[in-house]
Amino acid sequence: MKIEQIYTGCIAQAAYYLESNGEAAIFDPLREVQPYLDRAAKDQAKIKYIFETHFHADFVSGHLDLAKKSGGKIVYGPTAKPEFDALIAEDNQEFKVGNYTIKAIHTPGHTLESTCYLLSDENGKPHGIITGDTLFIGDVGRPDLAQALVDDLTQDKLASYLFDSLRNKIMTLPDELIVYPSHGAGSACGKNMSKETTDTLGNQKKTNYALRADMTQEEFTKELLDGLGAPPAYFPQNVLLNIQGYESLDHILEKSNKAFSPEQFEAIANQSEAVILDVRHEDDFVKSHIPGSIFIGIQGNFAPWVGALLGNVNQELLLVTPAGKEEETITRLSRVGFDRVLGYLQGGIDTWKTAGYPTDSIVSISPEQFAQEMTADSLVVDARKPGEFEAEHIEKAINIPLDSVNANFSMVPKNDFYLHCAGGYRSVIMASILKARGYHNLINVEKGISGIRKTNVKLTHFVCPSTLK
Repeated sequence: MKIEQIYTGCIAQAAYYLESNGEAAIFDPLREVQPYLDRAAKDQAKIKYIFETHFHADFVSGHLDLAKKSGGKIVYGPTAKPEFDALIAEDNQEFKVGNYTIKAIHTPGHTLESTCYLLSDENGKPHGIITGDTLFIGDVGRPDLAQALVDDLTQDKLASYLFDSLRNKIMTLPDELIVYPSHGAGSACGKNMSKETTDTLGNQKKTNYALRADMTQEEFTKELLDGLGAPPAYFPQNVLLNIQGYESLDHILEKSNKAFSPEQFEAIANQSEAVILDVRHEDDFVKSHIPGSIFIGIQGNFAPWVGALLGNVNQELLLVTPAGKEEETITRLSRVGFDRVLGYLQGGIDTWKTAGYPTDSIVSISPEQFAQEMTADSLVVDARKPGEFEAEHIEKAINIPLDSVNANFSMVPKNDFYLHCAGGYRSVIMASILKARGYHNLINVEKGISGIRKTNVKLTHFVCPSTLK
C-alpha cells in the first residue's frame, strides 16, 4: 500500500499521504498545503479526499486551503459540526481512493467526533489504521480537551468513551495492522508518547499501558488522568479555528511579511500592544536583544512554546529573526493560529544597534563557573518539567516549570538566583519572560543540567520505592 507519513518535528505532528491509481487522500494536513499539492503532482494524482481525524487543538489544520486549491472533499467523522462545507461520515462508511478502501471508524474519547480510518489495499486486506489522537505509540489521547466546548461533558465521561472505543473498535482489529498516529513524543496531546511514530497494533497491545487486556474502566481512567497537567491555553482557540474556519495562509503571509526599519519598528512597538518576539538562537539572544523582548528560538519546539506561553492567538507580534527566516517564522506561528504578525525588524538586531537603540543582555555562565560559585546558600531555579525535576535535580533547587511561569511569579526569588533547564533553551525563554516582568536578579546557566551533571555539583536522584530494601 502506498502511504507516506509526513512528520513535522517542531510540533510533533504527522500528516499522511495515500495514493492509488491516480487518486490521492491527505489525512490531517498542516496549514501550509503546498507540499501536499506537490506530492500529488509528482504522482500525477488528484487529491480526492482530505480526511480529518478530529478538530485539532494543538495546530490549525490545512483542510480549508487544501480543499480550495485541490478540489478535494473534506471528511469528518460522525457528530462533527464544522461551520463550512464537509462530508460527515457515518460510522463504518467506506470511501474509495483508486483501488484502496478507507473505512471511517467512530472512536469518541479524545473528542466526541474523533474518528480513525482503516486502510485496506487493492485486495481488500487491512494494512493500517490512521488513529489521530485516539491511539498513539505508547499512549492514548488525553480526554480533557473537549469538555470546555460541550456542556455537561467531563473528562471522566470522555475517558469512559475512550475506554470503549479502544476495546470495542481498535483492539478487535488484526495485530499486524500498522498504527499511524497523528503525534509523537513532544506533543501535549498525550503524556507518555514514544519517539517512534509507527508500530504494529499487536505490539501496542503488549506495550501500551492503556491497552492492557485485563484493565478495568476504573483503572484505565485513573492511569489516564494521573499526572495530566492543564492543557495549554491556546488549545481551545485552535479548536474553534478548525471548526469555524480561518484566513488563508497566503493572505497571512502577504499581510505579515513586512520589513520595518528600526525607527518604524520602535514606533509600532510603542504605539501598539505587540509583543516583540525574538526567534534567534539562545546564545545570540543572551548576548544582545531588544529590552523587553521575549525569546523563543525557532530551533526548538517553537510554535508549541509560543502557544503555551503567549496564550492568546490574537496577540499582535513583532519579530526579530535570523536573516532569511522571516517567512518561515510567520508560517510556523500560523500553524498554531498566531496570525497577527505585524512585521519584522529589517536587518535584525545589528540594524537596531547601528541605529543607536538600546539593547539588553542576560548574565550567562558556564556549568563549570556555576560549580565554582555555588554555595550551600545559593538560590537555584529549575525550569524543567516536574517529572524531569523529580528524577534528578540540584539539592534545594526550586522547580518552576517553564510552562507555568506566568502563573507562578510569586515563586521567583527576590534575591539573586541561578536559572537552568535541561540543555539551555528553556532557561533563556524563562529568563526573557522574567526580565520583561522586571526580574533582573538572575544568572543563566548554560547547557543546563546536562552540563551541570559533568561538574562536582551534587544532584539528588529519584529512587524508585520498589528498589528500596
